[in-house]
Amino acid sequence: MGTAISLDLADDLPRDELDRLADETFRWLREVDARFSTYRDDSEVCRFGRGELLLSEASADLRLVLERCADLWAATDGFFDAYATGGFDPSGYVKGWAAQVASDRLLAAGAANHCLNAGGDVRVRGRAASGRPWRIGVRHPWNPMATCLVLAGTDLAVATSGVYERGHHVFDPRRGAPARGLRSVTVVGTDLGVADAYATAAVAMGAAGRSWLDRLPDHPHAVVTDDARLLHSTNLPLA
Repeated sequence: MGTAISLDLADDLPRDELDRLADETFRWLREVDARFSTYRDDSEVCRFGRGELLLSEASADLRLVLERCADLWAATDGFFDAYATGGFDPSGYVKGWAAQVASDRLLAAGAANHCLNAGGDVRVRGRAASGRPWRIGVRHPWNPMATCLVLAGTDLAVATSGVYERGHHVFDPRRGAPARGLRSVTVVGTDLGVADAYATAAVAMGAAGRSWLDRLPDHPHAVVTDDARLLHSTNLPLA
């Protein structure tokens, strides 16, 4: 998925069991990458986008992602648009969704305390090995070696969408041009795929993204504007 992924398993389980759980997690994420990568010509999502794969021939995962992207398009007034750049690119949902599925599987397998970080989209459950709630640093959008916020919790999905690494790559689908106004958006919820999509949609809205996020009481948020203002909701779980 073009990003680094790390996994911290904090349960006191036998080493071979921890290794097995980690292997299964990364096997799933490699499977998602092979199916949904927009950089691999042979991926299912690329073949679907070129019309080489019919919907009736698509995997259950691809059909699910198509359905979820349609629902998110409606929920965000069209600002989360998997077709915003012309072709089908569900990346703004898939990374968070894949990590959420991986976390759900770990929980079901008995790993109740873990942290999965997929390129800044983070799903934490339970507690760290220290026994304390997990602490999640939100990267400073101008200084990659610093954080602008630190969050803490025992059951959080934290997604950040920003333009600090790849420039203004998030498109405003209404203008058909790169969005401006927000440098970084972090959304907190319980489903990482939804949080990821909401963060992407808010960036696409530009300055109006913050007022839209304010209408989502179950999704605390923080934004950093292009002019370096840090603003966040009062219920953000700050450390």
